[in-house]
Amino acid sequence: MVEISAHTPVLLREAVDALAVTPCGIYVDGTFGRGGHSRLILERLGEFGRLIAFDRDPTAFAAGQALEAGDARFCMVHSSFSRIQEVLRKLDVDQVDGILLDLGVSSPQLEEADRGFSFRLDGPLDMRMDTSEGQTAAEWLASASQAHMEEVIKNYGEERFAKQIARAIVAARSRQPITTTHQLAAIVATAVRSRKREDKQNPATRTFQAIRIYINQELEKLSLVLPQCVEVLKPGGRLVAISFHSLEDRIVKRFMRESANPDTLPKDVPLRAIEVQRLSRHKLRVVGKARGPAEEELAANPRARSAVMRVAERLNTT
Repeated sequence: MVEISAHTPVLLREAVDALAVTPCGIYVDGTFGRGGHSRLILERLGEFGRLIAFDRDPTAFAAGQALEAGDARFCMVHSSFSRIQEVLRKLDVDQVDGILLDLGVSSPQLEEADRGFSFRLDGPLDMRMDTSEGQTAAEWLASASQAHMEEVIKNYGEERFAKQIARAIVAARSRQPITTTHQLAAIVATAVRSRKREDKQNPATRTFQAIRIYINQELEKLSLVLPQCVEVLKPGGRLVAISFHSLEDRIVKRFMRESANPDTLPKDVPLRAIEVQRLSRHKLRVVGKARGPAEEELAANPRARSAVMRVAERLNTT
């Protein structure tokens, strides 16, 4: 039997409320995690409702299978949400009533030392969401050029000491392989000594974030799934996205804004009226303002402090 973590997702009720679940609707949970959002959605679905959940993490997938075994309305898929159209097609689902994307890494992943996501716990430098495929963080650090590491740490971690950190990693790996989280955290700490004392963030925070994002292609997969969401949502269907850092939120915000207020008409090119109508068609309506967790949630779960939820609704453009 798979043990289900007591992990509570950030903005749990707010996110499910934003989906505006109808009893007979079909919904997608793009990141099952430990099933907090999925369970609440299922509570609001009727007998003929349907929920399809995605997760590429093997432990999360196993937890989802356990839920699937006891609820015929639920379907668990071992895949990245970036394949949403392909998977729904295979399941004979043309359109859905709502999609929830809870981005980033989950608390259970951070709390498992052998996953390598956290600098607080010493473990192997893995960092893969799906441990069955792809390159580990340790393998990448062993082979990446200094210039490439600097680029990743700077762009995905928004780290101003990226050059110094990349240089320190190259120097350290020439002496011995970098294979554990504590090794990497210690190396990074030597390169960011000038960070202000009042900054309480661990020196390794941004570097670990950057490497994790790169290894898992998180931003690329997010950019791939958003336009697919628009295509599979029914008119009136909701897209709810919860981001945990500025890079994710920037992509979500820009996509929703551009889909709600398209400005794609080419300059100085004559177009027929029907072409203008097609190119300027609005596909989404932004619902409300971006919101974060309430004070009570922040007090109970400090990790929620960076969460931002955005909601959009599919318009009828046919």
